[in-house]
Amino acid sequence: MRIQRLAAALGCAVTMAAALAAPAFAQSPGAGTGPDYGGRAPPSGDSNPVSVTREQPGRVRASARREARPAAAPDPAAILATAQGHATAAGLTCQGTEAAHPGRIGEAEVYEIACAGSSGYIILASTPAQTFDCIELAGTAAIARAVDPAADVGQQCMLPANQNGLQVIGQWARDAGAACTIDQAQAVGKNEGNMVYEIGCTDADGYWLEKVAGAFTLTPCTKVTQQGGTCRFTTAAEIHTGFQQKLAGTEAAGCQVTQIRLMGSNANGEFYEAKCATEGEGFITRLNSQGAVQQVYPCATAQRIGGGCTLTTVAAPATGGRP
Repeated sequence: MRIQRLAAALGCAVTMAAALAAPAFAQSPGAGTGPDYGGRAPPSGDSNPVSVTREQPGRVRASARREARPAAAPDPAAILATAQGHATAAGLTCQGTEAAHPGRIGEAEVYEIACAGSSGYIILASTPAQTFDCIELAGTAAIARAVDPAADVGQQCMLPANQNGLQVIGQWARDAGAACTIDQAQAVGKNEGNMVYEIGCTDADGYWLEKVAGAFTLTPCTKVTQQGGTCRFTTAAEIHTGFQQKLAGTEAAGCQVTQIRLMGSNANGEFYEAKCATEGEGFITRLNSQGAVQQVYPCATAQRIGGGCTLTTVAAPATGGRP
């Protein structure tokens, strides 16, 4: 994919977060309570203390007993059914597994739904309904908090089943061809309208994962960083290790990669220069569309390929003869 700066492209996700940030949820009858949603506990009777008659100490009046009865607990099945109905009406592909009803914004009821094997959603049951992807909201929040730890990131998905970004994005990446052990994953923004996710791999090159026309494509961080992008979950050492692994079985197999340079591409593939730890040793490599090495050229003899090596200083060849 063509790498662009994602900061401006986050506007859509930031707008979603802002829409859920204010006004604060107002508690609805039967809604969940607790610090997760910031709502108040539903009333449990008269705001005045329950009175006890003097004539019959210890006996609460019948009317007071009726008023003091706690409100009926919300029915999880009913909440899930309602949330599923809103999700289906909004066109979401979601098989709900559980749901919550944290309250309302204005006159619109708000639901959070967890979906089997995919991202969950916050649904604002307005006309028309508004839906907010939990993974995208979490990514926007993480980026905002990286800039300002005290940033107001708006309402986030709170159901435990919706804290599944690593699992869901990781599976998308594996389906797209990532063979590494994925240890981090997060939505990072949009590129030309397409959602972009970053994944980190254990001791290996990570990726940007982009959804284009309903299909996922992977771009290794080796290329992302060479084109001016940022991979926060992949270190330079992991990029070098990942590229070094590509050289196995070639004449460059003994190269301990210390630097990489993307030289360009043509119909035959992409060309990279790899500088080795050994002084004066480096290689130009040609990779196919799957990222596999197809050809290796030692820097000492590759002066005519894309202008030759620039990371590696190669000794000038001996000319022989008399001066």
